[in-house]
Amino acid sequence: MAIFLKDPAAVVDYAVDWAGGYLGSLAIMSSQWRVTPDGLAVSGAVIDAQRTMVTLAAGVAGTVYRVVNAITMSDGRSDERTLVIRVEDR
Repeated sequence: MAIFLKDPAAVVDYAVDWAGGYLGSLAIMSSQWRVTPDGLAVSGAVIDAQRTMVTLAAGVAGTVYRVVNAITMSDGRSDERTLVIRVEDR
């Protein structure tokens, strides 16, 4: 599992690519983002074709966050992916 680094002052976009043969002709109907622990802020989110994107801001240096993207597809099925973000002064 990859760990992404982020500075506490940075506002950064991250994306999950759900394509790659996985979705086929299905579309992403909804996307929700959860962050644990508290401290890293979701400041925006979009669905772009077969990708979901989130904009993250803030965070406490030295903290590792789990950012979960839960989606619902056009056939009603659901899935989720987790990004691991470590906040460090850079």
